This record gives sequence, structure tokens and C-alpha cells, in this order.
Amino acid sequence: MKKILLIIIMTLCNVYQAQTQFISLELMSMCVANPVNCVEGYDYVKDVNHLLDKYTGTWKGTLDGKSYEFNFVKKEKFANEYSDLKWDLLIGRVRVTNQNGVVEYDDFNKSDNDANWGTVLQSNLKTYLMAFSGNKIGCNDMGYLYLQEPSPANKMKIDFYQIADIVTKDCTNAQTTIPVNKIIYLTKQ
Repeated sequence: MKKILLIIIMTLCNVYQAQTQFISLELMSMCVANPVNCVEGYDYVKDVNHLLDKYTGTWKGTLDGKSYEFNFVKKEKFANEYSDLKWDLLIGRVRVTNQNGVVEYDDFNKSDNDANWGTVLQSNLKTYLMAFSGNKIGCNDMGYLYLQEPSPANKMKIDFYQIADIVTKDCTNAQTTIPVNKIIYLTKQ
């Protein structure tokens, strides 16, 4: 009987250790803001309180004569080739159409691994960052989309900030796919 009890206890301990150790998106946001308070030993950043759900869906807006359509899908335990850490995050796709109806940019058909990925909520838990790379390769068309928490539930603001990068072409007249430092007001469809 003692052997059976010992085997059961050892099995339960092994199962417990094999389970995923996670931290919440909220705690990860605090860790990014202040790494001193971070915990260790996790392999999954989980959206415990469903904070990302309010961003999901199709959103449309216009700015400077162009129409912007964003589609955000929540993925759970998303893994990529660059890290063993799994995340609950948003995958974002964008379509930009000019005033003549010509589609200037469309990544709706990209795979999840090639689409734009969300990164983390800001420490105020009201702004979600998503990496974005447009179609003007070599002209610094990359940076972060800042998705402001929808308020009311069907209205959201989004803006784009470039990251510093090396320009490898003549980009004298090049504009980023999404305007820099301008707010696009979106409505959920």
C-alpha cells in the first residue's frame, strides 16, 4: 500500500511540474514597466481576465482620404520561432485603400507567423502595442501600433510610431503605410 501511495504521489508531482507555469498579461505589463518586480519560471503569458477580447474583430476608419481596415484576432498560447515563451496575443492584419478605391496595402492573406503580432499592454492596461511592418522595405516603414482601449466598446483610436532603423534606399518621397503620429479613429464593424 505504501508503494502504491508513493507511486501516486510521485506521479502527481511529475504532472504538476510538467504543467505550464503562467503569468497574467497584467503582471507581464508591470514587469515590462519595472523589471525589478518580475517573477521567473513561467513559459506562458495568459490573458486571464480577457483584456484582449475588447480589441478583437474588424475595425474601420479614414484619415487623409484613405480608408483603413484592421482585423484583430486573439490567439492563445501563440508560439514563434524566436522564443520558447507562449503568449495570448492579438494577430493584426491591415488593408489600406486610397480615395480612388485602389488597395495600397493588404496583408489579410498573410499567415499568422507572417502577420503583425501584438506585444504587450502598457502598464496602464489601456493601450496595447502591436509591432507593424509595412510594404516600404528599406524606408523605415516599421514600428508600433498603439491600440487605445475601445471606449465606448465600438470606438477605438490607433496611432503608429516608427522605430529607428537604417534606411537603405532613396526614400525622399516615401510615406509610411500607416501615417506616423496621427490618430486614426476606428469603428467596430
